Amino acid sequence: MKVTIKDSQILKTVDPNVIQANLQATGWQETGRIYNDAGSIWRLKKAAAPEYEILLPLQHNLGDYAERISDILKTLSVVENRDQVDILSEFITNYPNFNLQGVVMQIATPPTDKLSGEITLLGEVLEKLRSIKTELADHDYILAIKAYQERLPIHCTGDLVKVDNHFLLKNPHNLVLGNI
Repeated sequence: MKVTIKDSQILKTVDPNVIQANLQATGWQETGRIYNDAGSIWRLKKAAAPEYEILLPLQHNLGDYAERISDILKTLSVVENRDQVDILSEFITNYPNFNLQGVVMQIATPPTDKLSGEITLLGEVLEKLRSIKTELADHDYILAIKAYQERLPIHCTGDLVKVDNHFLLKNPHNLVLGNI
């Protein structure tokens, strides 16, 4: 089953530079710019296959930015014969106010002078289970230890950032234990 991504909040988080780098790496050629560099046109021609075209918006403030990113995912899904979710997961570099639900998989030993440390969660990001690291302190760190010991799920909100294919949750807040 092929999934179509329509969540404009997620689509607006995609950085056009990430898509541009992906297009260049996979054989697409930039063939022009439009509307005072508001967008670029990319084409791919493979032997014995139709030519494909992508209009890449270069400015987040465009009213149809999310729709254009959705169109890009549709085109790449056809060209690469992959699900849009898989493709989008490569493009996401940050997701502000991400609601995370997961389980604590690892807790780093806290420093001797503070009650804080890094924890590793296993949570769903774009329909796939991913390892996500975050820093917690004080009461939230204690809750994470309890969740780890009792295998309880955690819910929290923060800014999800992808760095070198690893996910980090920055500014975690509203941490609670509960059922997923």
